Amino acid sequence: MNQIKVDSKARTASLFRNGRNQAVRIPVEFELPGTEVTIRKDGDALVIEPKAAPKSFLDVIAKYGPVDFPDIDDSDLLPLDEPDL
Repeated sequence: MNQIKVDSKARTASLFRNGRNQAVRIPVEFELPGTEVTIRKDGDALVIEPKAAPKSFLDVIAKYGPVDFPDIDDSDLLPLDEPDL
């Protein structure tokens, strides 16, 4: 499980209404990258984290490591026909 880091530079932030939603004014030294965040409750704490960038297909399969394909014996197959051009 993730360890909670306590920052000695904690600050008070303002809460306000944005339409029907409650919003928090984040001080500049706590700004998050990107345009979206993930938000969740952890007990009484509200955790706001930068939304992870979507992974590419190569990033996803890289976690499985190299793939060893078996040798294929195709000696019993008919030879390929030359195409008519």
